[in-house]
Amino acid sequence: MPPASYHIVLLAFGANLGDPRSQILEAWGHVLEIPGVKGQGLSSLYATMPIGGPKNQPIFLNCAGIIQTDLSPLQLLAKTQAIETKMGRIREEHWGPRVIDIDIILFGNAVINSSELTIPHPLMHERSFVLDPAAEIASEMVHPLLRKSVAELRKMLYEKIRR
Repeated sequence: MPPASYHIVLLAFGANLGDPRSQILEAWGHVLEIPGVKGQGLSSLYATMPIGGPKNQPIFLNCAGIIQTDLSPLQLLAKTQAIETKMGRIREEHWGPRVIDIDIILFGNAVINSSELTIPHPLMHERSFVLDPAAEIASEMVHPLLRKSVAELRKMLYEKIRR
């Protein structure tokens, strides 16, 4: 059990330009190099069709990672955005193609709604490309607003899709 000053964080990784597999693994490696971060696990990679954004984008690879950290949510956001920039991410188009994307999905039981950051991620419960890998490694993590586990949210999403 981590010390009380640590938070368990669910991250989502995605890429669809260049060599997405290598870029996701490189990004995970950079996350593990952040002082105050300890890796707890990385899911399998999932190939997913792009949702939103421009048409004819390449297929995405996505995965989820679990870390424990003593950083604040905004400190972690700054570090993950610096990794994205270092790896060549250019923010030109909303939901557009990218070499790497690192999203903070859950940060313990934190609820944040600011201009810089929204936690829990506001669309996590609607996205199979987040819930599938997250359920593999963090099925029991609970969405603090919906009060449902990742596994429950995934089941609800697939029930909704089948209707």
